Amino acid sequence: MDVFLLSVVAALAALAGGFVAIHGRKQLPLALGFTAGLILGLVAFDLLPEIFEISEAEGLDTIWPMVALVTGFLFFHIIEKFILLHHGTEEKYGPHRHPYVGIAGAVAFSGHSFLDGLSIGIGFQVSVEVGVAVAIAVIGHRFADGFNTTNVMLYHQNKPSRAKKMLVIAAVMPILGGLASLLFSLSEATLAVYLGFFAGFLLYIGASDILPQAHSEKSSRTTILLTVLGALFMFLVTRIAIE
Repeated sequence: MDVFLLSVVAALAALAGGFVAIHGRKQLPLALGFTAGLILGLVAFDLLPEIFEISEAEGLDTIWPMVALVTGFLFFHIIEKFILLHHGTEEKYGPHRHPYVGIAGAVAFSGHSFLDGLSIGIGFQVSVEVGVAVAIAVIGHRFADGFNTTNVMLYHQNKPSRAKKMLVIAAVMPILGGLASLLFSLSEATLAVYLGFFAGFLLYIGASDILPQAHSEKSSRTTILLTVLGALFMFLVTRIAIE
């Protein structure tokens, strides 16, 4: 029951983040700047430290999560280019948009959301204390995940109605992951490799996709400041979660 309730809270946090992004879509360049900072902070202050911690505990050579990171980066790059070329929208290398690219990004976020819920369940398999600690960490960044999922959809010219549907899917995934933890669990080594892959995807979409678009028209001091604040926000969230 604890796993289910905490997974629901994580889902609500994602919904809150997504609806903030939708209602602020008129200021999308500013939102994208903040999103880029959130993604950078998530990779640097959450995913990579967790990868190294798991690898050390499991005796896993960190080269494998790093191989997965590069694979994730290149995989999403290839998928994006394939979609753009297939639909005849690739004119030059640089900021570009297509609704299918947004959907691909949102699906990846949903997959991570599923593992967030699974992580809560796995934590409770260890002990109640560990489960609660993991849940706090997950809930802390679920708001940012919902915000990022929605902004990726809107940036790639998806209609708000479609963005809302993907947001709901991303929000429901932690609940499904939490319930799935009652049936099976991932090994720590497998989780580390997956996190490497997801970190690579995030690095690509943040640095090569979202951040250039945030500054493509008028790079303002406010946009730059919001990027820095986004990274700082994730740093604070991860520090609080550790405490």
